[in-house]
Amino acid sequence: MLTTTIFPGRYVQGYDALKSLGEEIKRFNEKALLLVDPFVLENIFPSFKDSLEEAITYRAEPFGGESSDEEIERVSKIVREEGYKVVVGIGGGKTLDTAKAVAYQTELPMVIVPTIASTDAATSALSVIYTPEGEFDRYLFLPHNPDLVLVDTRVVVEAPVEFLVSGMGDALATWFEAESARQSYAPNMTGNLGSMTAYALAELCFNTLMEHGVDARTACEVHAVVPAVEKIVEANTLLSGLGFESGGLAAAHAIHNGFTVLEASHNAYHGEKVAFGVLASLYLTGKPAMLIDRVYTFCENVGLPTTLEDLGMEDVSDEDLMRVAEAATDEDETIHNEPMPVTAEMVFAAIKTADAEGRHRLAEYQMP
Repeated sequence: MLTTTIFPGRYVQGYDALKSLGEEIKRFNEKALLLVDPFVLENIFPSFKDSLEEAITYRAEPFGGESSDEEIERVSKIVREEGYKVVVGIGGGKTLDTAKAVAYQTELPMVIVPTIASTDAATSALSVIYTPEGEFDRYLFLPHNPDLVLVDTRVVVEAPVEFLVSGMGDALATWFEAESARQSYAPNMTGNLGSMTAYALAELCFNTLMEHGVDARTACEVHAVVPAVEKIVEANTLLSGLGFESGGLAAAHAIHNGFTVLEASHNAYHGEKVAFGVLASLYLTGKPAMLIDRVYTFCENVGLPTTLEDLGMEDVSDEDLMRVAEAATDEDETIHNEPMPVTAEMVFAAIKTADAEGRHRLAEYQMP
């Protein structure tokens, strides 16, 4: 029985870390294609442009907006035609997924620079591919993790607090899904079983969220980097990435993928939909009432969704929710890593129950 655990080659995190990006890229080659989120290119890039120019030669290419096959091919063509030797992704999850896919297509070193801590996409040997319209298409499994991941916490706290909170929603799934995979002897993202290390890191991710999540949100609201922020950024980015990839996925991310079939869900962040997927999975898998209460309380305190209305789906029909449930239980979905058989009807019931509990708790808080 094989277990496999995979990691990025180098992880750098801290205040003003972007000022060392040029020297970090230079470890691989001095000629780099930078795929940069347009907002980052206009508002953040100037703050570290000089240090880049001192170390490397580069082209900063704006990201086209969707992690799609079309965008991957567009950027890969630039890399090949102009002879770049390193691919660098700077921005949010979809920018990073695209850069990773481009590095894979062009067989070049992969440098990943998340400017928000909203997902665990940064560290993984995985790109999530969407259609040009934003619907989930497939996972692209890569032969290795990024060679370098660099996170500047000064930049992270300057972003809207909703991004950090979304990252906590994504990270919230890590332990629950890894534990389901462990119990069912389901494979992780490598196709082998997870290791003791992976499951322990997944649990550390959950415990870090519970202990430091609220304080990190408070500090981020005033753009302050304190130890709680450093811990949550590491949990959202590194621990969550290692935990999901080497521990395994299960119901929460499958339910997220199900939600993407509804256009009404497209305005919600990835981590928000994953967090609601966690709440539904608690009912799906029959978790104890005390644990359910603890997770709902955490979501309420940090601002993660606890109702379908929070996801922009207040008027969603039962017919549409069954479409979500059917997509979530597709035969290739990770929901089948749960330690029991799962049907679309079960997922539909869990989503309805999670929403009802969220609305019930909200009504209690609003009572005079």
